[in-house]
Amino acid sequence: MRAVTTTPTPTGVDVVLPCLNEAEALPWVLARIPPGWRALVVDNGSTDGSADIARALGATVVHEPRRGFGAACHAGLAAADAGIVCFCDCDASLDPALLVPFVREVRDGRADLVLGRRRPQGRGAWPAHARAGNLALARMLRRRTGLRLKDLGPLRAARREDLLALDLTDRRSGYPLQMVVRAADAGWRITEHDVPYRPRTGASKVTGTWRGTWQAVRDMSRVLAEAPAQAPVRGGSAR
Repeated sequence: MRAVTTTPTPTGVDVVLPCLNEAEALPWVLARIPPGWRALVVDNGSTDGSADIARALGATVVHEPRRGFGAACHAGLAAADAGIVCFCDCDASLDPALLVPFVREVRDGRADLVLGRRRPQGRGAWPAHARAGNLALARMLRRRTGLRLKDLGPLRAARREDLLALDLTDRRSGYPLQMVVRAADAGWRITEHDVPYRPRTGASKVTGTWRGTWQAVRDMSRVLAEAPAQAPVRGGSAR
């Protein structure tokens, strides 16, 4: 009988999970964190006991009182101490186990930033207005940086020190885009891979309505208007 070999899961990874009232989703999300990785649940003012649930399930809880997706993400990055940091939504729409090959790609030196391109699975996973906003931003990003990305989704991985060196300042919906823009300006190698995108658990705080979506687009448009960085943070060529 032929022996079956498996590639071990990379260790020494922190996963930042911005959280605002995700009590229903947390058990599934935290159960999907790869072995040896640390879950950093950043509580952004939850009122449904999310922080207590996360702590009881073994996650490290970081409290960020200032509201905003970017504020929560950056608080998690600041609290991380692993060499590689990942980001994932905490609403069960994305499986954090999918980050394993992302981390391996960064660790092997084949990419500096790896992004997940969301592929909707099931009705209602990605509302039309949210997809329209994402498409508009992808086009603006291409004009600004030359990157031919299809998505600006939240599932991503990069080295912690490199992320901190980007000096990200947006603390609202523009944070994920600012990370990509500044990485591109710095000459990072940026790759994108398809990932399944499930219907989220609970109500969306950003893309659940046209108003929320276009507020996010407005935040991100301000990011795209930033002047390019004066000097590269890391070598390589964005693609």
